[in-house]
Amino acid sequence: MPGGDAPPRALVRSPLSDGEWQRLHPLTPLLRGGLFLLVIIGVIVANLRERLIELFLPAVTDLPPGVIPPDPVDYLLSNNLLLIAGGGALVVLIIVILGFRLSWRFHTFRISDDDVEVRSGVLFRTHRRAPLDRVQGVNLTRPMVARLLGLAKLEVVGAGLDSNVKLEYLSATAAETVRGDILRLASGRRLTERAAAAGASGSTVRQAADAVAAGIQGLVDGEDLSDAEPESIVHIPFGRLVASRVLSGSTLMLIALVIAIAVAASLSTVWLLFTIVPAFLAFGAYYVRAIARGLRYSIAPSPDGVRLTFGLFTTISEVVPPGRVHAIEVHQPLLWRPFGWWSIAVNRLSGRGSTDSTTDPFAAVLPIGTREDVERVLRILAPALPAEEWTSVFRDGILGPVDDDPYTITPRRARLLRPFSWRRNGAELTADALFLRRGWARRTLAIVPLARLQSIGLRQGPLARATRTATVSAHVIAGTVQTSVGALDRDAAVALFEDTADATIAAAAGDRSHRWAG
Repeated sequence: MPGGDAPPRALVRSPLSDGEWQRLHPLTPLLRGGLFLLVIIGVIVANLRERLIELFLPAVTDLPPGVIPPDPVDYLLSNNLLLIAGGGALVVLIIVILGFRLSWRFHTFRISDDDVEVRSGVLFRTHRRAPLDRVQGVNLTRPMVARLLGLAKLEVVGAGLDSNVKLEYLSATAAETVRGDILRLASGRRLTERAAAAGASGSTVRQAADAVAAGIQGLVDGEDLSDAEPESIVHIPFGRLVASRVLSGSTLMLIALVIAIAVAASLSTVWLLFTIVPAFLAFGAYYVRAIARGLRYSIAPSPDGVRLTFGLFTTISEVVPPGRVHAIEVHQPLLWRPFGWWSIAVNRLSGRGSTDSTTDPFAAVLPIGTREDVERVLRILAPALPAEEWTSVFRDGILGPVDDDPYTITPRRARLLRPFSWRRNGAELTADALFLRRGWARRTLAIVPLARLQSIGLRQGPLARATRTATVSAHVIAGTVQTSVGALDRDAAVALFEDTADATIAAAAGDRSHRWAG
């Protein structure tokens, strides 16, 4: 069938990537069915809670010793139904185990020359296919329980809504190797090899010479360690991580909540006091989750793209291939400014469904960092930017404006539209990217690679028409990065609109980043 050819052996290392249908790890049913079992245990404990309290903590119960309220166990004992109930529970347990077993046997996957395919379902069959030339990234998740068992979940990120293909679960070693195989197959190397093979197919001598040359080159290059965990280019100290969470907008909200609760208590508004415990639990959970997420943070370049890892309890790792980052944002909250700290977020295709409202965990590629950290991360996220354009990033963009500011900013006549940031509010176009600068309290710079730009828009409302200004919007993949800037001079915005359209066509025509090994 189409897409079922075996991948080239030179590009794959795992026997799971041989083009044949494979099964997941045998412990997969235990992990996937664990939640169901926990629910059953919770129901049992809830029904037996009084008996358990009486049995283990008799001192805390208000009932006389030996007196237990009626519960299902009493009913079974009084009606001599214990044996029947035990038999029923055994039958249910056997059915559940058989269901998990059948689900595992019917859940198979295949990595072919062109696709990653997954078939699942016992009664209702599902067949999903992710074309390798549309892969936006491959992430590897190790939840706490899976890590204890040496397992990991592999997720191939597709280019559309609900297009991800998940392999859950594989052994951690196999998952890492399979991820490398998928990225090599998606890199374009096989296209180059096919072209070379087609050119040499008519000459046996030429094929032999190429084989010898490849062997000699392999001896020179040594062992390919592209799947090894690269060393992170950024290290976040624990104190800085904690301080960044404390000096965040959430802390200001917490302080405002405490003040509101204190005022309510002084006015004897008793009902408001019931919000104290849930609110503080929510804030505490947020701080713990944010800090734990950054404790094992790592970002590094690899032969197949940018490798990002984070998470203390549940470790998530993803390799974002070149050409898959559609917008980059460097921002600095006001409370971070005295310390010179910055954060970086990106817009990228996540392949999740339209009903998935959770935040993309890989949006914040740098939770907190110094200027040197930001520069290192930007250079691996936007490697195509030439040296002469880097002044538009930090000197003119992030730290600007400067005396000879090259950005098109809000005109003086319209400064009331941006009373504090009219000098910072602006845009600059280069041959490779569109830079959008905003904010005074929260300084922000958005970098839009022209090769990833979908379209450019120009918008003008009634107030903008009255002040002869306009808003320029760069249309890219939706995400956390804001890719528009308003209150620009109308004529300058029109010129920027036309120049960006022309530059985008030229950048897209010369872009080869999606075939980084082709």
